[in-house]
Amino acid sequence: MAEEAKKKDRGRWFREMKSELKKIVWTDKKTVVKNTGTVLLCSLLIGACIWIFDYVLVNGVQLLIGVLS
Repeated sequence: MAEEAKKKDRGRWFREMKSELKKIVWTDKKTVVKNTGTVLLCSLLIGACIWIFDYVLVNGVQLLIGVLS
């Protein structure tokens, strides 16, 4: 008896999942390309900021070590 209830619950779960998947609105190719470009550009900008910050800090520490030595 419990086995039948599990099978019915499993079937109901799959039907509900299929119903929910039909509600998804997929973006078009143009939007995906635009968003991908935005993410890549932001990643490059943040990477450049980190690189500049690192460069300044390393040179600042080396200058302090040189002055204090």
